[in-house]
Amino acid sequence: MTAITQNLPRFISDLGISIIGDKCYSSLVENLNVGDVDCLKYSLSKGLGIGIVVGGSIMKVPQLLLILNGRSARGLSLPAYVLETLAYAITAAYSYRNEFPFSTYGENLFLTIQNTIITLLIIYFPTPSLRNAQAIGPQVAIASAASIVSAAALYIVPKDILSLLQMATLPLSLFSKLPQITQNARAQSTGQLSAFAVISQIVGCLARLFTTATEVGDLIVTAGFALALVLNLVLGAQMWMYWGNDQKEDFGKTQIGSPSEKEKENWASERQGRVDVVVTPKSPAPRHNASPSGRKWARKID
Repeated sequence: MTAITQNLPRFISDLGISIIGDKCYSSLVENLNVGDVDCLKYSLSKGLGIGIVVGGSIMKVPQLLLILNGRSARGLSLPAYVLETLAYAITAAYSYRNEFPFSTYGENLFLTIQNTIITLLIIYFPTPSLRNAQAIGPQVAIASAASIVSAAALYIVPKDILSLLQMATLPLSLFSKLPQITQNARAQSTGQLSAFAVISQIVGCLARLFTTATEVGDLIVTAGFALALVLNLVLGAQMWMYWGNDQKEDFGKTQIGSPSEKEKENWASERQGRVDVVVTPKSPAPRHNASPSGRKWARKID
């Protein structure tokens, strides 16, 4: 068997070495040493990391589609998304500036981009209490400019300050989820919140705890993922508790407007065999004005 694994095509061996390194590739693939625990953990971490990065690139796409198809951001908290986007951006910048492997933080870059778009959509499709048609355009423009300035600032800020910002992602993660959790509890509904996104974040945080401990060993980053896992579990529990509440609310509402085609067909079937009787309304009798005293006046003839 080793005769085959040691003579794999060059492009396969180069790809394997680029992912898990020369030492682990030689041990696990060429020599089939499945007892090498360190290389097994490292390879598993790399595989999970690549999977998380790929999954992170599409994690918020269902949420985007929900907003665009419904033309509504109902149930989504603007402060929650602003803080969450900032936390993702800081983590991506901190990991990049410290030259961590891309497989350990790549999803943060994609989530930052997707969250920025969702934040702009929340501003563009505000709730009725926040709706101000004349201010939507300027608000979107200001938010877009703020996003670009923030990205540039994180790229040029000194590393020591960036380390402090990375520590600040712990309270940012906490406060980014609390508005969404509070809004869900108040409304007894999760609105347009995507179940796919919440479940993906729970799974991603679990995997990230393993990959960060295996490849990076940064306690600040690990603590951030641990806190995010707890908060995402709370959101997941709310999704389970309030599942179907939106349908119950819609069922109790009476639609005002033109009837649907199905309703028209039902009305037509009900009217078959009936005889419509049309009664012409009678016009009211004319009213004669009489004098208040009831006297009749006549001209006296001389």
